Amino acid sequence: QFARGSLLTAVLHVRSLNMSYARLSLRGRQVYLHKLFVHNQSFHSSSPWKGRVNPLEDASKLVIGSNLHGYTVKNVTPVPDFSLTAVQLVHDKTGAQHLHLARKDTNNAFSVGFRTTPMDSTGVAHILEHTTLCGSQKYPVRDPFFKMLTRSLSTFMNAFTASDWTMYPFSSKNEKDFRNLLSVYLDCVFFPQLREIDFKQEAWRLEYEDPSNRSSPIVFKGVVYNEMKGHFANSQSIYAQALQNRLFPSHTYSHVSGGWPPDILNLTYEKLKNFHVQHYHPSNAKFFTYGDLSLADHLQQISEHVLNHFDRSTLSLSVPLETKWTEPRGYHIHCPPDPMAPDPAKQTTTSVSFIFPPITDPYESLVFGILGQLLVGGPASPFYETLIDADIGSDFSPATGVDNTTKEASFTIGLQGIKEEDVEKVRSIVWSTFEKVASEGFPEDRIRAVLHQIELGLKHESTNFGLHLISSLITPWIHDADPVTMMEINKNVERFKVDMKKPNFLKEKIHQYFLDNKHHLMLTMTPNEQYEADLLNAEKQRLDQMVSSLNEKEKEELYEQGLALQADQNKTENKDCLPTLRVSDVDKYIKFTHIDEQQAGGVPILCLQQPTNGISYFRAITGITSLPLDLRICVPLFCSVITRMGAGDLDHRQFAQECDLYTGGLHVSPHACSHHTSPLSYEQGVLFTSHCLERHLPHMLSLWEDVFTEPNLSDLERLRVLVNMAASNLATSISNSGHSFAISAAASGLSPSAALSELFGGLAQAEFLKSVAEKKDLQETMQAIANVAATVLDSGDLRCAVNTTPEAADSTLEAIGGFVSTLPGTRTDSSSHTEDAEFKPTGSNTFYQMPFPINYVARAYRTVPYTHKDSARLMVLAKLMSSKFLHREIREKGGAYGSGARQGQSIFTFHSYRDPNSFDTLNRFQDALEWASKGSFSDRDVEEAKLAVFSQVDAPVSPGAKGASYFLTGVTDEMRQKLREQLFGVKKQDMEAMVNRYFTEAAPKGSVIIGPSTGTSLPSGWTVKNVDMGNQ
Repeated sequence: QFARGSLLTAVLHVRSLNMSYARLSLRGRQVYLHKLFVHNQSFHSSSPWKGRVNPLEDASKLVIGSNLHGYTVKNVTPVPDFSLTAVQLVHDKTGAQHLHLARKDTNNAFSVGFRTTPMDSTGVAHILEHTTLCGSQKYPVRDPFFKMLTRSLSTFMNAFTASDWTMYPFSSKNEKDFRNLLSVYLDCVFFPQLREIDFKQEAWRLEYEDPSNRSSPIVFKGVVYNEMKGHFANSQSIYAQALQNRLFPSHTYSHVSGGWPPDILNLTYEKLKNFHVQHYHPSNAKFFTYGDLSLADHLQQISEHVLNHFDRSTLSLSVPLETKWTEPRGYHIHCPPDPMAPDPAKQTTTSVSFIFPPITDPYESLVFGILGQLLVGGPASPFYETLIDADIGSDFSPATGVDNTTKEASFTIGLQGIKEEDVEKVRSIVWSTFEKVASEGFPEDRIRAVLHQIELGLKHESTNFGLHLISSLITPWIHDADPVTMMEINKNVERFKVDMKKPNFLKEKIHQYFLDNKHHLMLTMTPNEQYEADLLNAEKQRLDQMVSSLNEKEKEELYEQGLALQADQNKTENKDCLPTLRVSDVDKYIKFTHIDEQQAGGVPILCLQQPTNGISYFRAITGITSLPLDLRICVPLFCSVITRMGAGDLDHRQFAQECDLYTGGLHVSPHACSHHTSPLSYEQGVLFTSHCLERHLPHMLSLWEDVFTEPNLSDLERLRVLVNMAASNLATSISNSGHSFAISAAASGLSPSAALSELFGGLAQAEFLKSVAEKKDLQETMQAIANVAATVLDSGDLRCAVNTTPEAADSTLEAIGGFVSTLPGTRTDSSSHTEDAEFKPTGSNTFYQMPFPINYVARAYRTVPYTHKDSARLMVLAKLMSSKFLHREIREKGGAYGSGARQGQSIFTFHSYRDPNSFDTLNRFQDALEWASKGSFSDRDVEEAKLAVFSQVDAPVSPGAKGASYFLTGVTDEMRQKLREQLFGVKKQDMEAMVNRYFTEAAPKGSVIIGPSTGTSLPSGWTVKNVDMGNQ
């Protein structure tokens, strides 16, 4: 998983770029590797708020120079852009820096980060991030981090390793929970056990394939080792990593902080411990707290638990500025071929990258952030026109745009999916485009559009706001920038507006950053048929070399070490040392949300008055029940192109420009949702979403009107570009989120909605898009999209929802009423739900062979819908098996990066992620059910599982998203309250009953493995499909 650097980038909500990212290791395992943050309620000061104290008043009373629990207050600064007060402190004894952001937000956040500068690619920083959370002096249990996931109501728990920092963040709305988590995090980070046995589990080890069988072969094992093999199975990851390594060749950025698999094998236990001593010292730490809890309490707990036990360190870990080149450099690298590439001859990637000034200057960072958006941000940008619209490649190259994740920023522009002979052509276009922009500048509307996106981003209430801020601030702060000045966006925007009055301001920046910049890298990547084979051969040679050097005594020691690790993983631990919440700490009742149900022109409209900070959030759904079955597979492609082809009298560039000027983007996606009560009923349709400043609502609705009434579905060249992008993006996501594809395919035969979900976004859709991209003539495809549009854009069963401020509610409803009155179609009262009474669930076993070095494994069972009395029990069972069995068996013993079980949409699923095993993991899924059926767990285990479910169902929601769940699923607050009551009542015996009721041998189930060939025949009943989805 990856994150993008600057606060400006986050504010801009850049939607269209392939990012160049810091390497992040995600420890939260409940995330599915495509979202960084869980939902959180974050209100500005005008919002209704019921905190314990007024945090802004509390912070403003602090006196600069005063002392608080061993800290000196350095600055107290109001930050009106984000409705908060920033307090900056330094610990007198250790020099540790602390940034506290006092804000009227009950979702309090904490983080401690360190500058970590590995000077090799062994992954030492990444592996240390794993092993610090494997037990500490105060909490000497195996992996307290994972154990706290079920002893907490956290809204976020994780840890990240980037190129030059490591960060440990969490958030919670419960004060007791916050104190519990802070205690565990502090002890694990500063006083970890760092046992060698944990190093072997998390990093790498030699071990018998079957630890209890000396006759089995000796193999490499290790969680991070397998994780990074999976990470670099993706050619975009290979490219982005190589780009950073070669653009910054002189120091830490020339290495792979996450770990290059062959180099991981060079890491020793002693090097790991030394790295902790050097880097995890308070003098090298940045502490961060956010929210409405007492700063004094935070400081007291941190100083007493950690800082008072250390003295100041003088070790310097600064990252030097890169020595600037006097001549550009070029490199050529290789990657594995893409089996999903529509044209095998177009698999080359090339780009030009430039070093920018340091990210520590907030104004300069804003300028090159704006400039980057002007150059590549969407269809109205010059590089989109000269590179994407030219249909030379499938999409921008990985890392395109401004990257603020290193001390000196960088900018990359290029293409992927090109012919190798077009490399020089792409480079020529890049330079000519820069020269044209330097000569002509940017249209005024383009600049206004980018500034509008900044304004909209500042007002938009993001999820988990505190963590959003620290994740954006950590990189410049780590390099000694003032984090408060980095938050003063409006101040720097006003300075930018003044500078823009200079006639050649941006033109001169184009020369400074690009045309006159000798420190630029030309990188090209081409596929090599032997790439994977060469890696496997090198791994085998390394293994053979290590094994052949072992004498019989050392092999015996290896065997005993494997047994010892297995025994450690199997032992029953006393977890009483860990703090915990109880189910009794959970609120008995949910907070009901008032929803005003209106109508306009016969169209139902849900209106929610919320503290949206002057933004209107719009949603609409139209059904597709009347759409012919053969067109259903075209719905995702329709969604991908309908707002990107142009509409009304605007071409696609003009339409995109209007969207940027007046909205946060118009988004369309397939909608498939099982009914909350009937397992054979489901809603199928298309979801339309957008948001805008309240003053721009008429403009936004006018754009939607053009989409509904006058879409441009005639430009075949534009369609070709969008098809190539859609096919490329979906194919790439298979290696990044293979578990999601495996789950979807496994469930597809078990319910009508699951079958539709697979058609809309699974491997079936990837196969379809590949086939469309291979077509020479897209006229037939365009006609199919037009046929879909004729059904989808008919407003006969349209329904809408809007979230807006109370002050704007009446005018908003009036505007939406005017909008729906202009739409085509005749209003019908037919239900948008379909009931497939004839559907019969069928099981299947499918192995999708793909050239990955690891596997993604899933199994699915048909269960019950949301309102069924067993739904709550199955949700608890999923958390119970995930935390108490699957984590130990699949991750700790099996070496997979992640695993889990979940209940939802009338389906119960198991999955593993970046897993070295395949069929053995399926056996572990079955073992989990047998473990549960025998009651091999305690009442306390069930209570912890219930806590984990409550943490999930109580995930707070931002004002703009309030009511969205009801709109999309029909689940009412009354239903949610009923589920809550059922969750409170779940007992241990219910777990055993669920297994016997829904997971019998005769129960239909789907099993899927996505991964490399096993080299042996598969068990009876399995179907093998090759990489392009054709049967073998």
